[in-house]
Amino acid sequence: MQRVTSSTVADLFDVAGTRSLEHAAAATLPPHTLMQRAGLAVARLAMALAPHARTVWIACGPGNNGGDGLEAAAQLKQRGFAPVVTWLGDADRAPPDARASLERARAAGVVFDASPPAAWDLAIDALLGIGASRPPDGVMAQWLRSMNAGAAPVLSVDVPSGLDADTGRVSADLMPSRHQGGRRFCLSLLTLKPGLFTAQGRDAAGEVWLDDLGCESSAATPAGRLAGTPPPRARWHASHKGSYGDVAVIGGAPGMAGAALLAASAALHAGAGRVFAGLLDGRAALDASQPELMLRDAASLDLAQMTTVMGCGGGTAVRALLPRVLSTAHRLVIDADALNAIAFDPALQVLLESRGRRGQQTVLTPHPLEAARLLDVDTSAVQADRIGAAQRLANRFGSTVVLKGSGTVIAAPGERPSINLTGNARLASAGTGDVLAGMVGAALASGLPSLAAAREAVWLHGHRADRWPADTPLTAGALARGGVH
Repeated sequence: MQRVTSSTVADLFDVAGTRSLEHAAAATLPPHTLMQRAGLAVARLAMALAPHARTVWIACGPGNNGGDGLEAAAQLKQRGFAPVVTWLGDADRAPPDARASLERARAAGVVFDASPPAAWDLAIDALLGIGASRPPDGVMAQWLRSMNAGAAPVLSVDVPSGLDADTGRVSADLMPSRHQGGRRFCLSLLTLKPGLFTAQGRDAAGEVWLDDLGCESSAATPAGRLAGTPPPRARWHASHKGSYGDVAVIGGAPGMAGAALLAASAALHAGAGRVFAGLLDGRAALDASQPELMLRDAASLDLAQMTTVMGCGGGTAVRALLPRVLSTAHRLVIDADALNAIAFDPALQVLLESRGRRGQQTVLTPHPLEAARLLDVDTSAVQADRIGAAQRLANRFGSTVVLKGSGTVIAAPGERPSINLTGNARLASAGTGDVLAGMVGAALASGLPSLAAAREAVWLHGHRADRWPADTPLTAGALARGGVH
């Protein structure tokens, strides 16, 4: 069993892949083996989370997810705990493995009740697993709301009930409250599922653990991956500013110069050799505290030798510059208003697609609304399948795509998408996206391929927020300068 952290490197398997692995493993093992292993794993984690618990409420559904909960109840009872099971199943209609675990729980003396206990020290959600075809309702939904509202920690078995294991979607009324409720934990069984780490999945699951139940994962193709901590990169003593590339930031239309300066500052502090700020607001003055940034007329920059970060605070003014940028930029990061301009102009889309066919290094960094505009759908469609949306954008434009949000998705043509696990809600403030664009630009300028550059920058961007003191507001300017040290 292992805890999943921002450093974890692991494959992600969708429901179809997980089912394939489950069937392959079951074919080589005696009946009921996988459920016994799963129940023991749940019990072990429950004891670690609440070693002094007096009452453990285990809510079990009618299928095999409920069977895992019944098996965990038997294991906990045998170890001196007091599990109380509320079960929505029918002994005559339960799957064979779940029925066997029901008999083991009864033989162990587990208490069964029609209603939750008056109080509990740990709640275990074993109501619905990855095979659920509809969201919880009725009594099941009531029990989930009680768990979410309670002060005790909640441990979900495999996935939080109601969560789409492939996409991270879950009904808003089943999400834990931001203002009440205990800590959330999830023990993912056999495989890690993509939905645990993006969209609503991270809030619903909380701290994720994995137990592979002693099974190999070679019988299925992964749907994605957790890339983990990027490898360190040394800066050689025998190097100079030209060794780390030039970054040109083009943006900062009148009234929005700050966005471009944030991106430029981020590129500078992320290690770019030189940073040029091509501000579209000719009246803007450079911050005297950052004399390393070089102000230039955007039209004068020789983009064929630079990594260009395009769009931060660019407003509608970026539209006129995009044809030249798309055609001539050596390496390119496209953000914010530049993405919006491309979304509404088919001619610019053709130029972007041409970059992809030429194999030029390009990274798009949309938030969900910008991605929706590029895909000509609404934002809810993007959020309903973040991984699929990112991959469609990558395939269409031949570019690496960073779909920002909870569980940022990084996709590229011909590559399995990855989900980044660094970052937190401190990044939900103005300017942090501009900072990310600048950091991607610095990584690209150093010579990293676009996919590796995106993964490195996204991980570091979130890592800075994770290290920031909880009692201190995090501003985009501080984030650009490297956060805490």
